[in-house]
Amino acid sequence: MERANRLDALGLERKSLSWRGQSVVYCQNRQTARSAQEERLSLVFIHGFGACKEHWRFNLPYFCETYDVYALDLIGFGESAKPDSVLEGETGTSPGSWRYGINGWAEQVLALINNQIEGDVVLIGNSIGGVVASQAAALMSKDQELKRRCKSLILIDCAQRQIDDKRLSEQPPFRRISKPLLKKLVRQRWFTNAIYGLLAKKSVIKKVLQIAYPSGRNIDEPLVDYLYEPTTRNNSREAFRGFINLFNDLLAPDILSELDIPTWLIWGEKDPWEPLNYARQWLSIPCVKGIEVIKDAGHCPHDEFPERVNQTIQSIIEVKE
Repeated sequence: MERANRLDALGLERKSLSWRGQSVVYCQNRQTARSAQEERLSLVFIHGFGACKEHWRFNLPYFCETYDVYALDLIGFGESAKPDSVLEGETGTSPGSWRYGINGWAEQVLALINNQIEGDVVLIGNSIGGVVASQAAALMSKDQELKRRCKSLILIDCAQRQIDDKRLSEQPPFRRISKPLLKKLVRQRWFTNAIYGLLAKKSVIKKVLQIAYPSGRNIDEPLVDYLYEPTTRNNSREAFRGFINLFNDLLAPDILSELDIPTWLIWGEKDPWEPLNYARQWLSIPCVKGIEVIKDAGHCPHDEFPERVNQTIQSIIEVKE
């Protein structure tokens, strides 16, 4: 089934905008024209690495009746543009070459807000999308009007980016010693293309999901298809190369420490990749107001246990309303 038809079945409309020469595809609920007095709160959903806007399949329809909802494909993922990657120290080899990274994706989110959304917003991000959402909030904070419009930030199993150079001292000795070699290796396209070829298979995606979703709930064919289909698109390997070379990029705690936008954490109790104990340390950051742990859930509780996560998001929003 075509993606447009899938979105239509969810009551969502597929749209696109051009930003810095790149095509950005997003979806929103079908809405009728409203007067200024009828303006509703907008929820902006930001997916994680290797995912796409459809990963919010159980969340967007839930909130459509009450709020305006938006979910976008970050550049390099889903249906959005997949430009050639440019790493630090490289010169772009083709028109439109792009430096994949947190700030670039956050600027993409801000472009969506500036061009398509009026009124107040809540930013919601999963995994690396949580870091992107945090940086988007930081960018909004630089402008008083935009800052006023950003009502809250909700991070779902936000990526802790343990591979970043700034966290090198926390790594085991062997990993610290071998990292320079690893960094040289993953810059090479022959290497990243080979690894990507091994990973971009339905069978591998399903195995990864079985780790990410420890309960096994909602691991179904549509989900595998949503995640697999973008890997068949031209140049999809470039986003993989760009992402795995992010050794010196933004970390969520550093961003949050500079924010005063109310921030809430939702975390899977059994997340295999982003330890809950480490996330609890973020509670000491002044803008972080609390954490809701989703029992038995893994890295993507919004898809594994959507009912619980939807109710939690609703409760958070109501605190602000």
